[in-house]
Amino acid sequence: MAGCCPSDGPTRPQARKHRCPVNGIEYRGLHAKTVLHHVKQAWQWSDADQVFYFCEDPLCRVVYFTDEDTVILQSQLRTTVGVKSCTDDAPACYCFGVTRNDLRNDPAIEAFIIGQTKRRACSCETSNPSGRCCLGDFQRGRRQRNR
Repeated sequence: MAGCCPSDGPTRPQARKHRCPVNGIEYRGLHAKTVLHHVKQAWQWSDADQVFYFCEDPLCRVVYFTDEDTVILQSQLRTTVGVKSCTDDAPACYCFGVTRNDLRNDPAIEAFIIGQTKRRACSCETSNPSGRCCLGDFQRGRRQRNR
């Protein structure tokens, strides 16, 4: 669901894509405020003025990286990144605290989250480490379960 979470726009222009310094795959940029909401001890963090990218490769150890190839690893975050975790208790929806297991066991959860997203009651831009809407993750998870 594109545009599910309203935004005032970036405070700094975002480059379209940049290659992860570890796996070499190109990824889209995201707001530094997203990273700020997930990094440990954010009050000590001094990189908030950089352009960040989210590495969604589950096999890559990098979660965030910058144009200067500075990397942030899962161990530097206070949030478990669902796409980097293979456990059933990994987050599937950060806004409402739903795990993969919750989704698998209660089909009503997905309808609830879709409804709340349509009402703009979500906070994906900051709650989801990718900075994007969680509904796309549901669809990817559904395709993986049906294989």
